[in-house]
Amino acid sequence: MAELSMAGAGASGTIGATQKYGAVELKAVYQKYWMRGLMIAVAIHALIVGSYYLAQVLAEDEPPPITVRILKYSDLGPPPSMNQTNTPPPVSVSAPVAKPTVGAPVPVPDAEASPEQTLATQTEMSQVAAPIGESSTEGGDVQIEQDIQIEDDGPPADFVPVEKMPEIVRRVEPKYPELAIRAGLEGKVFVKIWVDKEGKVKQVVVQKSDAEIFNEAAVEAAKQFVFTPAYMNNGPVAVWVSVPFKFKLADRK
Repeated sequence: MAELSMAGAGASGTIGATQKYGAVELKAVYQKYWMRGLMIAVAIHALIVGSYYLAQVLAEDEPPPITVRILKYSDLGPPPSMNQTNTPPPVSVSAPVAKPTVGAPVPVPDAEASPEQTLATQTEMSQVAAPIGESSTEGGDVQIEQDIQIEDDGPPADFVPVEKMPEIVRRVEPKYPELAIRAGLEGKVFVKIWVDKEGKVKQVVVQKSDAEIFNEAAVEAAKQFVFTPAYMNNGPVAVWVSVPFKFKLADRK
């Protein structure tokens, strides 16, 4: 019984010795595992960053191909002569024609009469004697054509003082986007409308939007609006008008 107790005691002593695990053992292995964990973390970070830049490079548009036509030397033809000079074509100049003399005929002796003198006919005399501004043809109406260009004013300033603001004459509700209906999205879009002197919409700009999916529908609806023009000093002026559009699924039912 004593021997068994001693053996049991010895066994328990050996087991207790093997179960001791302290700072010395941790210092012996932590360096290896710390370095391994650091390398894995760096590799994961590099993989994520590299994937982002790789996606940016692949997303860039490729430059359009450049078409190059290669010609043979025989297709170019002979070069121009060094002695050849570009002579301008001759210009034919007609001799000036003497204008007919207009005036009251005066009898003179035959010796003093000039044979080269040209007398005006009745038609030429009537054309010369006609007052300026009258038509030389009988029964013809004088029509003066002139191109009148109306300069289109640029967009007005953000703030324009007016005595009477524009009022909506025709309002168009925006079409609810199908994707927003499927996703159950709701939101609000504020647009800025340029109303010209005739009350027509010239330009639409999105000021604020809860979701970009509603922007196109709001802009298309705003372009179909009709207003009364704004007035300042008894005259129409162009102004910017802010209009909100609400997109709610409950309003569709």
